[in-house]
Amino acid sequence: MAVLTKASPLDALQRWLPKLVLAPTMLIVLVGFYGYILWTLVLSFTNSSFMPSYKWVGLQQYVRLLDNDRWWVASKNLAVFGSLFIGISLLLGVFLAVLLDQRIRREGFIRTIYLYPMALSMIVTGTAWKWLLNPGLGLDKMLRDWGWEGFRLDWLVDQERVVYCLVIAAVWQASGFVMALFLAGLRSVDQSIIRAAQVDGASLPTIYLRIVLPSLRPVFFSAFMILSHIAIKSFDLVAAMTAGGPGYASDLPAMFMYSFTFSRGQMGIGSASAMMMLGAILAILVPYLYSELRNKRHD
Repeated sequence: MAVLTKASPLDALQRWLPKLVLAPTMLIVLVGFYGYILWTLVLSFTNSSFMPSYKWVGLQQYVRLLDNDRWWVASKNLAVFGSLFIGISLLLGVFLAVLLDQRIRREGFIRTIYLYPMALSMIVTGTAWKWLLNPGLGLDKMLRDWGWEGFRLDWLVDQERVVYCLVIAAVWQASGFVMALFLAGLRSVDQSIIRAAQVDGASLPTIYLRIVLPSLRPVFFSAFMILSHIAIKSFDLVAAMTAGGPGYASDLPAMFMYSFTFSRGQMGIGSASAMMMLGAILAILVPYLYSELRNKRHD
């Protein structure tokens, strides 16, 4: 006959302790993250201006947002900035990872140099590149002082090219991180597959292009997701480097949202733009999660 023993208070404490430790964090996430997302959604359907107002106006703020020329400039800039930033960062990161995967000398030192920019905040990156690309005191002035009188690098004050300055700074910061992701993936590839391909006479570029890199599909997706998130929410880089100028030629949606919500007292439009940004992130995230969950279910 089994003997039932009463659980001691210590056993009960051990069961509840992890929940008690995690409870404050979960509460902060629910209130400070999901709660404010819901509040922003509510404000986007109201006539809020300098202060929150709860007078319901339906989709009026979204209509005003879509009629705003500055919003379309910011959206176009995001398309240009995001595509170039993600594409170049992926290509450069893969290229650097493949080079380091050759077990070169001083690999640890070189890897640290490539990763160092990721340790900096976007504010520091934006400020540094603002100095470098400033026509009055950066690379432009230095090269002209050295005798290159015809050299011009005035993109930072050119409305048509200023967005490419943001791309340069963002790629400089993020490509090392992408390199680290792919290098970890490359080091996890079964070396017997590579040796078998070498025995069959495959060249090194063929091995990487047709065998190794296609096997890193999850790494590609992860890097793409992270870079897309960085691109859509880019605010500090723009604020430090161009402040959205000249005019609002380098505006991105995050800068637009901040300006209208906190500087121009149009909280309703700012909330609507924030929800549009959230929608863009979900449009990328949901298909990816669906694909991953479906693959796991089939496995």
